[in-house]
Amino acid sequence: MRVLLIEDTPDLARNVAQFLRLQGHAVDIAASVDEAEAAWDVTDYAGVILDLGLPDGSGLTLLRARRRAGDRTPVIIATALDQISDRIAGLDAGADDYVTKPFDLGELAARLRAHARRSEGNPTAQTALGDLRIDRAAARLWREGTTGEGKEIRLTSREWSLFEALLAARGRILSRAALEETLFAYDDSVESNAVEVYISRLRGKLGAEVIVTRRGLGYLIP
Repeated sequence: MRVLLIEDTPDLARNVAQFLRLQGHAVDIAASVDEAEAAWDVTDYAGVILDLGLPDGSGLTLLRARRRAGDRTPVIIATALDQISDRIAGLDAGADDYVTKPFDLGELAARLRAHARRSEGNPTAQTALGDLRIDRAAARLWREGTTGEGKEIRLTSREWSLFEALLAARGRILSRAALEETLFAYDDSVESNAVEVYISRLRGKLGAEVIVTRRGLGYLIP
């Protein structure tokens, strides 16, 4: 999924982004309110990680403005402010979650995935697709056998990210541009046929019938 990380400490931003990218997420980094607004205005993010103390303003002010404008993107505040009053202020401003620094990267990623699922209307991590059994929390899937024993299908992080995007939009067509936004951040180098390549790899692993092409429109999982 595509994530906006709003953090002005370079080392922390780099470490968080690297961890999330290794899990297959596309991560854009904003180091100020201005940069965050510019990115948030033009990109449909699955989740936002928000620091409160930014060099040109308050993260709370930014969050309140987005909520007043009707933005419902899941937001996790990640800050060094650890007083109960700070937590209350953050949640009252519209945050979905609140973690204090230093935080565990694995836990942060799990919270991000959980809130993204809830925003899709499907908070359950376990789901099924034909004979495929899928654990979105663990980013794993299996094909059930006739004896009931499952055979795990291993996907790369990018393959999983694309598959999960299609799964989250099940029944709806996603255009190539929309899938590119899910897979790649602004500073990524993107080949013109990148989406088609990953679709082909997924069909090879999951079966040709799992992902349907709508010519001129995009792809979907029916």
